[in-house]
Amino acid sequence: MNTDQAKKQFKTPKEYKRFKKLVNETKIYDEPSSLNGQLRPYQKIGYSWLVQNIKYKFGSILADDMGLGKTIQILTAILYFKEQNPFDNRPSLIIVPPTLISNWENEINKFTPELSYYIYHGSGRTYPIEEYDIILTSYGVVRLDLDLFMDDTWLLCVIDEAQNIKNPNTEQTKAIKSIKARTKVALTGTPIENRLMDYWSIFDFVNRGYLSTKDDFKRNYVVPIEKLEDEETLKNLREIAKPFVMRRLKSDDDIKKELPDKFVNDIYCTLSKKQIKLYNAILDEIFFDIENSKGIQRKGIILKILTALKQTCNHPAQFLDIKKPKISESGKMELLVDILQNILDSGEKVIIFTQYVEMGKIIQDLISKKFKEEVLFLHGSQTLKEKTRIIDTFQEDENYKIFVATLKTGGTGLNLTAAQNVIHYDLWWNPAVENQATDRVHRIGQENDVMVYRFITKGTLEETIDAISKHKIDLAAKSISNDETFITEMTNEELKEVLALRI
Repeated sequence: MNTDQAKKQFKTPKEYKRFKKLVNETKIYDEPSSLNGQLRPYQKIGYSWLVQNIKYKFGSILADDMGLGKTIQILTAILYFKEQNPFDNRPSLIIVPPTLISNWENEINKFTPELSYYIYHGSGRTYPIEEYDIILTSYGVVRLDLDLFMDDTWLLCVIDEAQNIKNPNTEQTKAIKSIKARTKVALTGTPIENRLMDYWSIFDFVNRGYLSTKDDFKRNYVVPIEKLEDEETLKNLREIAKPFVMRRLKSDDDIKKELPDKFVNDIYCTLSKKQIKLYNAILDEIFFDIENSKGIQRKGIILKILTALKQTCNHPAQFLDIKKPKISESGKMELLVDILQNILDSGEKVIIFTQYVEMGKIIQDLISKKFKEEVLFLHGSQTLKEKTRIIDTFQEDENYKIFVATLKTGGTGLNLTAAQNVIHYDLWWNPAVENQATDRVHRIGQENDVMVYRFITKGTLEETIDAISKHKIDLAAKSISNDETFITEMTNEELKEVLALRI
């Protein structure tokens, strides 16, 4: 990039001098001698990029696609600095969602066993007196015990699933950003999840002030890009951010050849008679409320109707809270049984994603009875120990073929390569969320082609979601807003057209 273009981003001449050295030097570093394994070519480039940025005291956002090995790249960088300067005994702090603590522990033991680590988490946690290379903790614990983390100036402060600090105004984000470290690194599969302000918040963590203040960024970039779709401003932002953001996609030629194929299938089903009756009843009842409300109340009613219709498409029992549901009451559930039968006949494993805990319970109950085998279910209310047991059982025990998970709990960070099939039982407005979940299976370590099935109930809101979702993939690439709230801005007539049952 043109270094003069970035000059104004720096507060001092000293920072700018370091920056010029950084962008003028490109070096591939040898892997640490004690690394247990070998980095893939693109991983070695990412590791070298991290090492170089750390050397020049600049933060980094490693934003590789899900499943491409961000964890091993950052662990290898930490190991590099331990081998190069064994007398610098400053620890690195790694902050992750609770569900990923075991995953990080496994990766450390597998690839960098020379790195000592301590897990600071759980109700009975005690802060270590001894020195460790890595302290592994969670976002919530940092917020609660912030004073303990402020005593040290860490070698690195690394955050995984960096979208956890996308909101700059939360106490959690403020706590994470207040930690002092030589260098900060953010790991994320989606650096711009929904809005550019999310991106600013993550960037503000790794390189405070580089993208200016929140208000300046909003005025100079958010408004031109999100509101006016100004391509030149978007290009300028990417150019300025480029030295500190590394993004590789599975579709890149040099990475694609290292992965098996992924086949995505849109599978349509029809509503049962019970679902049709319920769907129309919901529309009739709630539209009366919409037409007699305004402002925030109207928006709340619209979001409520969206949830009700999606639940009805899943299974009437989810919306009506029926205690003894039947497979025949839902066209989608009947479709699920048919596809599962084929998968099980082939001796393969499958993961079923749903947005809703209650729907997950219904799937687990009906499917386990239908096929007379235990169905694993991962959701947010479980303890870390329970989640780890469920994941390990599915990965290692051939007797367990079916795994149900909520998108929020199972959709990020986990390694579930034992499955060759992914079923999205209900669709999400944001395609990035759906893709992240699929990438739990389609990732490095997967040895088979992956079959993905997206369930769509014909003639319903789900077809609308699917059409908008596919359009939003292009918008998401341009960093433009990508969620369901836009539907609340529609007129009553537009809403009726979008939500009406078309059969």
